Amino acid sequence: MTAPRMLISAARAVTLKLANQREAAIPEAPVLIRAADPFDLETARAVADPALDLRYPMKGPFAAEHIDDPEAARTAMELARLAGILPAFLVAPEMDGDVQDVSSEDLAGWKDTSRLAIASRARLPVAACEDTEIVAFRSIDDLREHVALVIGAQAGERAPLVRLHSECLTGDILGSLKCDCGPQLDASLHAMADEAGAGGWGVLLYMRQEGRGIGLINKLRAYRLQDQGFDTVDANNRLGLPTEARDFPTAARMLELLGVHAIRLMTNNPAKVAALEAVGVTVAERVPHSLPPNPHNERYLTTKRDRTGHIL
Repeated sequence: MTAPRMLISAARAVTLKLANQREAAIPEAPVLIRAADPFDLETARAVADPALDLRYPMKGPFAAEHIDDPEAARTAMELARLAGILPAFLVAPEMDGDVQDVSSEDLAGWKDTSRLAIASRARLPVAACEDTEIVAFRSIDDLREHVALVIGAQAGERAPLVRLHSECLTGDILGSLKCDCGPQLDASLHAMADEAGAGGWGVLLYMRQEGRGIGLINKLRAYRLQDQGFDTVDANNRLGLPTEARDFPTAARMLELLGVHAIRLMTNNPAKVAALEAVGVTVAERVPHSLPPNPHNERYLTTKRDRTGHIL
């Protein structure tokens, strides 16, 4: 019987000094590693979780092995992100028990945006504007329920003011000062209310993709790494997760179902404009959406400006 090996992300392989070995030399390619001794659960957790690096500074030696099915390996990494877990797996093809096959076809089906439909809609007066409708979207294969707020009277001939807002429990609900999500949400709703008052309208897409797509638990893991001195980009990468993992095709499908084809997008991120245009959305205008920093999120905003190209 073959001893279990571990599949880890390319970013985690860099941290473990395996970036010069075989598949690890290919950007974004997962890496299959083996150790001299079989992995037990404690060892596997220490390899997978960078929050344990200070507790277990000495790891390995490891060697990277050839991956027979690289597409299945990439699919496993993507499934881990979608599940909100650390991107690391024990791999043992000959192992009895709970072994799960991975299929890229299954992932492609799950991501098929044509399955997304409007599930329900209703009038919903909100503090920023009483003339508001909420529209809920659901896919047959996805339990996440995205919503849109349509503020003001929808007019097909006029491009609406649009904000694509990723769910942020800590910022939107709990008032976290570590990010600018809550204030951005509030400011965008009031800007759309002003737009409606001037004869226009707005659409807020509230996307169920916590932590820019990495999930709540992994976002909190990233916070722990930030407390150790890593910025938001490096924290994500040490976890083996991407800096940007938001679902722009789903946002495009939501706009399509609402009958919206051209938008004025509230964002400071030119990459978001490019990502939406790449999936068929016409961005007629980028509308700046900057808010003042506070002592707790100043480094976060500086990192967004310097490392991810935000215009702040």
